[in-house]
Amino acid sequence: MFKGFYTVATGMIAQQRKTEIITNNMANANTPGFKADQTTIRSFPDMLLSAVGNANIPTERNLKVPMIQEIGTVNTGIYLQETLANLAQGSLIDTNLSTDMALIDGTMLIDEESGNTGSIFFRLEHPDGGEAYTRNGNFTLDAEGYLVNGNGYYVLSDAEERIMLPNDDFQLSENGTIYIDDVEVATLGVSFSANPSLLVKLDNGLFRANDGEELPSAYTQQGVTFGLRQSTLEGSNVDSAKSMTDLLTAYRAFEANQKVLQAYDKSMEKAVNEIGRV
Repeated sequence: MFKGFYTVATGMIAQQRKTEIITNNMANANTPGFKADQTTIRSFPDMLLSAVGNANIPTERNLKVPMIQEIGTVNTGIYLQETLANLAQGSLIDTNLSTDMALIDGTMLIDEESGNTGSIFFRLEHPDGGEAYTRNGNFTLDAEGYLVNGNGYYVLSDAEERIMLPNDDFQLSENGTIYIDDVEVATLGVSFSANPSLLVKLDNGLFRANDGEELPSAYTQQGVTFGLRQSTLEGSNVDSAKSMTDLLTAYRAFEANQKVLQAYDKSMEKAVNEIGRV
C-alpha cells in the first residue's frame, strides 16, 4: 500500500517542478536572448518482486528448502532527470539603437560525443573572475564609455579586452568589427561552445563553463559561420502557445496523481477504522 503513496508522490513532485520551469519560460517570453528550459522526466529503475517460501524437494531426507518465485516488476515512480536550455535562434527585433546587437547563427558544428549542436555567445567579463556568456545583446555605454550589458558586466573584445567607445555613433559590421569614422576600433568578442549542455545557466540569461575554462573564440573555429547585426536584438525563443499547452498537460498530470493519492488515503482510513475494530 505504501509503495503507491511513494510512487504518486514522486509524480506530483516531478509535475510541480515541471510547472515551475514552464511558468518561468512564459514569464521570460519577452526577455531578449532568453533561452527556454527543457525538462526530461524519467522513471526510477523497476524493482523485481519475489516470493520466498518453503517447498518439498524429493530427496532421500525429504528436506524443506527455501523456494524463490518471481512475481514480476514494480515501478517506484518518476523523477525530473535534468533541465537543459533550448539554444535555438530566437526571432530578430529591430530597435534602432546602435548599442543593441544580435548574433545570427550560421553553420554550427555538431559534437561527436553528445550529438548536440554547438552555439555561439557574446563574451562578458564576470565580476567574480573569468568570463560569462550571453545571447542577450541589449548593451549600453556606462559613464566611462565602456560597452556593458544590463547588469554592468563589461563586453569583451576578441582580444579579451574591454571595449571603450567615445559615444554610440559607431558601426558594427556583419563580421563583428566595430568602426568609428571608418577606423577599426575592436572586434566584438564571440565565443563558441561545442557542447552547450555542459554550460551552467545563471540568472539574467548568463552562462558559464562548468569546468572553469574559457570558451574558445568563434572566429577561429573551422566550419562555424555566423553574423552580427547592429540595432537589432534576438528575442526569446519561448513558444507561448506550446508552453501553455505543456503547462495544462503538467497540471492535469498533477491533478490525476492527486486523485490517486486521495484514493489511497481513503483506503488507508478504511483499513484503520474498520478492520481495526475487528
